[in-house]
Amino acid sequence: MPRKKVESLSEIKEAVVATAATANTEAKKKPARDKQGRSYATGKRKDAVARVWIKPGKGNITINEKPIDAYFARPVLKMIINQPFEVANRVNEFDVVCTVQGGGLSGQAGAIKHGISKALNEYEPELHAVLKQAGFLTRDDRVVERKKYGRAKARRSYQFSKR
Repeated sequence: MPRKKVESLSEIKEAVVATAATANTEAKKKPARDKQGRSYATGKRKDAVARVWIKPGKGNITINEKPIDAYFARPVLKMIINQPFEVANRVNEFDVVCTVQGGGLSGQAGAIKHGISKALNEYEPELHAVLKQAGFLTRDDRVVERKKYGRAKARRSYQFSKR
């Protein structure tokens, strides 16, 4: 595309407006949905990996083919999973189906939360700023430190005996 020579301030303003308009249309991400109208994402936390599908629905959450109440007994874990919907004002608007493996219950809840956030971002790209600000799109990379030789655990040493 040949460049046009700009000679006045009004032409500069027109050029800036034109480039901003083209940048905005290019920057808008299209929703990623499959043939059934679902969005997919993978969430990770500690050693847990969650594969998450969301679609419009009544707010049913199924984890490893079990309802959320049967899989997570502690209310704190259920609250963690529902945080992305609360932040995005989409409570009870999406059905979630996920499979999660590895780690413990806390890590699995965090992985599902991460996966739901990423899937919401894929389904509605307008929610990106809200989810990013809440920190839900960033993977929490903290993992357990490995055990070292000559130590009881990662850092704890054996009890010292003087005699």
